[in-house]
Amino acid sequence: MQSFEYKKAIQAINYFVRERGGSEKKLNLLKLLFLADRYHIRRYGRPIFNDVYFAMTYGPVASAVKDVIEFSDFLSEMEKEYARGFLAKGKEDNAVESIASVDEKVFSKSDLEALRFVVENFEDKNLVTETHRYPEWKRFEAGLITIRSREEMKYEDFFENPDDGLKDPFALSDELLLSSKEMFREAEAESVRWR
Repeated sequence: MQSFEYKKAIQAINYFVRERGGSEKKLNLLKLLFLADRYHIRRYGRPIFNDVYFAMTYGPVASAVKDVIEFSDFLSEMEKEYARGFLAKGKEDNAVESIASVDEKVFSKSDLEALRFVVENFEDKNLVTETHRYPEWKRFEAGLITIRSREEMKYEDFFENPDDGLKDPFALSDELLLSSKEMFREAEAESVRWR
């Protein structure tokens, strides 16, 4: 996998914070970015942020995105400086505020499409419930019995469809999903060759 796209992650956080009134809770932001990545990888064969996801009790968590949202010491100075130009800790606990306009130039057209899709389809939904529907998290559900439990998720699993009988906003034709999966596999194989 390529390196973490910190500018895209920071701008996506900023995008969702602004869409939600200028301040948003960490848990919701983690879910929104996961949903955007899920949309993008299924449709275009690549994630937006190139982060490592973990299945945790409250759903999927992108590791480096979590560091950004928490203004963690795990961030490099370059990442911290960039984040401070757009985001600040919110007045409420575990919240993030936007302090500058979103720099959409860091995104591709398909990245922006994914962010807009999430806003349009998940604005009034319970994000924890929504993210718990999907097979890439669900396969770990039984093992996530403590708040500290976590299991690394695989992007390959993002191509699976939920079997809960509910309407899936991520539904694609079998042909398009297979094509995206093949593009993902080819990109993964290419990145392995360059290591």
